[in-house]
Amino acid sequence: MSEEPQKLDSRSGDRPPRQVLRSLGAGIWALGFGSLLMDASSELVHSLLPMFMARVLGASMTSIGLLEGVAEGTAAVTKVFSGSLSDRLRKRKPLVVLGYGLAALSKPMFPLATSLGWVFAARFIDRIGKGIREAPRDALIADITPEHLRGAAYGLRQSLDSVGAFVGPALALGFMVWFGNDLKAVLWVAVFPALMSVALLTFAIREPDKSHSESGATARLTIAGARRLGLRYWTILFLGAAFTLARFSEAFLVLRAQNIGFAIGSVPIVMIAMNIVYAAAAYPAGAAADWVSRQMLLLSGLGTLIAADIVLAVATTAWHVLAGAMLWGLQMALTQGLMAKLVAESAPEKFRGTAFGLFNLASGAALIVGSTIAGLLWDRLGPAATFIGGAGFAAVSAAGLLLLPRFNLRGG
Repeated sequence: MSEEPQKLDSRSGDRPPRQVLRSLGAGIWALGFGSLLMDASSELVHSLLPMFMARVLGASMTSIGLLEGVAEGTAAVTKVFSGSLSDRLRKRKPLVVLGYGLAALSKPMFPLATSLGWVFAARFIDRIGKGIREAPRDALIADITPEHLRGAAYGLRQSLDSVGAFVGPALALGFMVWFGNDLKAVLWVAVFPALMSVALLTFAIREPDKSHSESGATARLTIAGARRLGLRYWTILFLGAAFTLARFSEAFLVLRAQNIGFAIGSVPIVMIAMNIVYAAAAYPAGAAADWVSRQMLLLSGLGTLIAADIVLAVATTAWHVLAGAMLWGLQMALTQGLMAKLVAESAPEKFRGTAFGLFNLASGAALIVGSTIAGLLWDRLGPAATFIGGAGFAAVSAAGLLLLPRFNLRGG
């Protein structure tokens, strides 16, 4: 049985936000809270890992940028195959649970690390897990949600995910005080919410029965299938890659805070500030994507990213860094749920998992390039150059978006 809620209106914008939330199925809430727990675990690690690599393991900024880019790129490549496999199997939950399980398995490896190679291995397993789960999860959200509510559904999941993203650094901040700035001890805390996430998703998710669905019977990743995705889908994929190139790894926000003079125990405040804004704005922005101009939302996100980069480039105080991080969170909220909605509505149902996988592959490849360039600019020209470069990429992306035909972003 599908968990698809009853369709009451043609557009979620016609109803109050609380009524829209009640219309979303239990599966969306379970996926959201599972994301919250896993992201709390991952962001606890992520908020401390750049310092751990730089201070404890002696890694250079270029090495950190390359690690972050390769880790995310690995996840993106995996998404193609897991998304396509979920289309062929017509089952998405087993891949979602497997992906979250691998991420949980990686968490003890970080505090046990004694070399940069060990951190690479842990990040590799963690990102493989992310790659396995994300395309099937995003496709599953589309499967169990009516089209007129998908922006709200993706926004809600992203909002809950972002709550976890600031709970994680908040836990890092508190436990850094509790454990006297012992990085390894704090990294052990991440194991527990990761295990809780896997348990929740294992027992609380039900997906539609597609065993009799003819539309999924022959779905597979082929050249013919890629052609079926259409020009509108490929336009959206290109946009997503361009956005990601401009928005390199968030590890550089943590490093900028340390560079400005944040005490080691207070650096997680930066990720907390970013994700509070992200969590607060993600659902309203996602719901707005169901009824307002998509081009306007995307341009607003790029403009906010340019502002964030400029603030971080010229930052001289802790308040400047926090302001830049909050703007960074706002631009993520304006664009991430919207891009997921655009992918879901532009791809045929039988190729939906593949479509999300290819989209994330392109974004991951862009992240490798963007993060590596960011690290090189930091090492060669200083931190300001990293953020100036990001602003430049964002400006070029905005100019390209203005030149695109508006029909490529419309629903239906």
